[in-house]
Amino acid sequence: MSELIGRFIDHLAIAGRSPHTLAAYRADLDMLADHLEPLQAENAQPNDLRQALTRLRASGLNSRSIARRLSSWRQFYLWLLRSGQRHDDPSGSLRAPKRDKLLPKALPVDGAAALLDRIEGDDALSARDRAIFELIYSCGLRLSETVGLNMDDVDFSDQLLRIRGKGGKERLSPIGAVAMARLRDWLAQRQAPKEEPALFLGRHGRRLGGRQIEKRLRDWAIKTGAERHVHPHMLRHSFASHLLQSSGDLRAVQELLGHANLSSTQIYTSLDFQHLAKTYDNAHPRARKRRAPTDEDTGAE
Repeated sequence: MSELIGRFIDHLAIAGRSPHTLAAYRADLDMLADHLEPLQAENAQPNDLRQALTRLRASGLNSRSIARRLSSWRQFYLWLLRSGQRHDDPSGSLRAPKRDKLLPKALPVDGAAALLDRIEGDDALSARDRAIFELIYSCGLRLSETVGLNMDDVDFSDQLLRIRGKGGKERLSPIGAVAMARLRDWLAQRQAPKEEPALFLGRHGRRLGGRQIEKRLRDWAIKTGAERHVHPHMLRHSFASHLLQSSGDLRAVQELLGHANLSSTQIYTSLDFQHLAKTYDNAHPRARKRRAPTDEDTGAE
């Protein structure tokens, strides 16, 4: 099989594939050869490849990696079929596993507070940034929703925010006290042409773009010593996770996030369970590892 793999890699090289891609194909096909041994590639049947996939799953590979390997195998057998070295494609009936549902990344409560509290500066841009990020965290905003906010979306008397979400659906969200104060600070310095309705503006007095918001948050996270990359959607995830931890009200979190289906919100219960499991491990007397008794424990002097 190694000879066939070599010829296939040569075929890909002639087609202009990059060295990195060639190396990935070779690694995936070498792995297949190991699984099929002593069977030859040209004699492999669908069940043989299915067993190879089963071994990959059993080895602990995630669904994304398995799908990539299966894609390499399919390209290999398609080449064998087209070049007349096989009369069928044993990989045609195989299905890649469903992608693992990745948990959203949220900041811990103290981490979110530390980031937001350390955005300092007396200039208008710093005031704007504090208002943006506090509002995202306070209301669980998507980046597109933040960009699309207008001045008349803020109800200062009732402290409510009108949000235009996916599909043009509108929702109302309470604005927290800190975010409200940051908004007032920003509006005291906001300068824009009268016809500009946008709540958040760039340097030239026009609506601020999503890329600019992402860059500003990334830069502030670096300045404030954050230990990981922070992006606006992480503040939305943090809003949902922290609210669910405190309230346990999944339906309310669904409404505040603007999710059409409860299943989209239920992923945050996994984050909440991780928090509860950690609390259990730290607090339950039978969850922690037992330590050796000391003289003080036994009353010995």
